Amino acid sequence: MHKFFKEFKEFAVKGNVVDLAVAVIIGGAFGKIVTSLVNDIVMPPIGVLMGGINFSDIKIILREALVTNGEIVRPALFLNIGNFLQNVLDFLIIALTVFIAIKMMSRIKRKLEPVLIKEKAIEAKAAPLTKDQELLMEIRDLLKK
Repeated sequence: MHKFFKEFKEFAVKGNVVDLAVAVIIGGAFGKIVTSLVNDIVMPPIGVLMGGINFSDIKIILREALVTNGEIVRPALFLNIGNFLQNVLDFLIIALTVFIAIKMMSRIKRKLEPVLIKEKAIEAKAAPLTKDQELLMEIRDLLKK
């Protein structure tokens, strides 16, 4: 059992797992921002353009509520088409944002790549050789002869 917990600890504190946890947390917060953007800023003007429709009110009734003596015996059953449309729009905005961010990061990486390669080459030239490296170079030179 001790070995299991040790392995789990090693797994849980690896850099990738921590990075993933941070990404999930930030992604959740980003999702809330996008949802607010869609619900509070994008959808109202679209609703006005479509004649004052509130998308969250768009529903298809599958079964009417059964009311007896003023009490709801069986609630109504309906499809929330408006909520679905808003979630689709949320997804599209998130996907577009992630696409643009990745495209910008790729562009920056391409521009920085020659600079990074030059810096690595300079560091490689400036770095002194270790004893192992010197010995390997001597062995290489002797083998060439």
